[in-house]
Amino acid sequence: MVPVRRLIPAAASGGLLCLAFPTYDLWFMAPIALAVLALTLGGTTMRQGFGLGLVAGLAFFVPTLHWAGIYVGNLPWIALATLQALFIALFGLLVAWLTSPARPVRPLAFALAWVVTESFRSIAPYGGFPWVKLAFGQADAPFGRLASLGGAPFVGFVIALTGALLALAAVDVRRRMPWGRVAAPTGLAIALALVGLAVPLPMDGETVNVVGIQGNVARPGLDFNAERRAVLDNHVATTRAAARDTAEGRAPQPDLVVWPENASDIDPILNGDANQLIREVVDEIDAPVMVGGLLEAQDGIRNTTLLFEPGRGDTDRYVKRHPVPFGEYIPNRSFWRLFSDKVDLVRRDFLAGDEVGLFDIQTARGESIRTGIGICFEVAYDDVMRDTVRAGANLLVIQTNNATFGFTAESPQQLAISRLRAIEFGRSVVHVSTVGQSALITPDGTAHQVTSLFTQAVVRGDLPLRDATTLATRVGAAPEWLAATALLVLVSSGAVRRRQSAAGQHGPRENAPRSKDEDDRP
Repeated sequence: MVPVRRLIPAAASGGLLCLAFPTYDLWFMAPIALAVLALTLGGTTMRQGFGLGLVAGLAFFVPTLHWAGIYVGNLPWIALATLQALFIALFGLLVAWLTSPARPVRPLAFALAWVVTESFRSIAPYGGFPWVKLAFGQADAPFGRLASLGGAPFVGFVIALTGALLALAAVDVRRRMPWGRVAAPTGLAIALALVGLAVPLPMDGETVNVVGIQGNVARPGLDFNAERRAVLDNHVATTRAAARDTAEGRAPQPDLVVWPENASDIDPILNGDANQLIREVVDEIDAPVMVGGLLEAQDGIRNTTLLFEPGRGDTDRYVKRHPVPFGEYIPNRSFWRLFSDKVDLVRRDFLAGDEVGLFDIQTARGESIRTGIGICFEVAYDDVMRDTVRAGANLLVIQTNNATFGFTAESPQQLAISRLRAIEFGRSVVHVSTVGQSALITPDGTAHQVTSLFTQAVVRGDLPLRDATTLATRVGAAPEWLAATALLVLVSSGAVRRRQSAAGQHGPRENAPRSKDEDDRP
């Protein structure tokens, strides 16, 4: 039975955590929310920890992922939010196992459990859903700068540790401990909150002029591309306007032009008219253009980025490696159809690519723009983006289409992830959406020329190319593995202590009755 007196703070912790993400952007609420959660979970039974974690998870994910049901109804939205909340429930169970009424807050154990469960939801089920990781609301915070040291998992660890230290200080105050003891965790929490300010974020590098084209669509919603030619025409017209600005001296000659995902859902290879139209506008702007399009074949559809170069046509392509389950393909379609016929809105499954997204583009001045590509939700997957940088990317390009999410927080949330990736990898990022928000992001995570939703817009400017690799790039997934190993040691040692305590308490009475709490703590 979950104690009623703990339900309100559990729900409050999830609600406070919402405020750390767009469009509220109150980053400092993240450690406060986790402090409340640590106080709520500490010293409970495993069943209670699971239930309280579920409440906190629902209070966080239901409003934060509201965009998931904006056009497809409440069932997919609530199902996704509940699935994600189950990982917070697992976190609550682990915290309950690792704490006791005598020691309700263990900051290190709390932070390790958070990192491990957050990493777990990033890979399962169906490849995971790492959206709104704790780090992804921290691009403006000192915490966010730590991404260059250990990526999103390290940022999440430090925030969770900070929150747990605040909770420990609150417990010491409640127990009327000496102020010296209270000051220790408080001071450490403050130090962790500010230590990121000492992390440098280099901005040096040869610059290239980049143009992002936000052509817009006829209407928001699931039928955003019902008039596929109109969407293509929008991007062609917007690109031609940018070309005129260059020709008439109002803007410099671009080195690279980026169109978003779904800019040409008419197959630009099979359809001669679309191909010719793209070639013409590429020649007009006289720069390589990265075109987001769909390639159709007998075995399925591929979400693709194609590189068109002046006078040469399409010269390279990248196929999205991580299609979105229930968005671009339906896993176990017959089973999920039992719950909702919305699965058949995805008529044909998209196929995954198997090569890292990297284009090597030569500018007229001789620079090599090695663009690491992520399409839409791929920006949230640590390994997908890290692979491009390890392959040699000196610029990151995120092409996305947010038309199916209307005027919601989904687009700002995605832009926030791109901003953290800029810090994590020390790379400029060109973030271009079909309908917004689009922006040019410098390696310090600052977003420039952020566009409005559902408008035609052009973002253009000089961005530095950088080859130096951050520590986060070099260590890769090591922080997650280290956290998982440390947590396993803590859980195992806890199990040993419990068995020894039970043996000492009951002696030879092997069949002695167990208390309710012991039933909850195997």
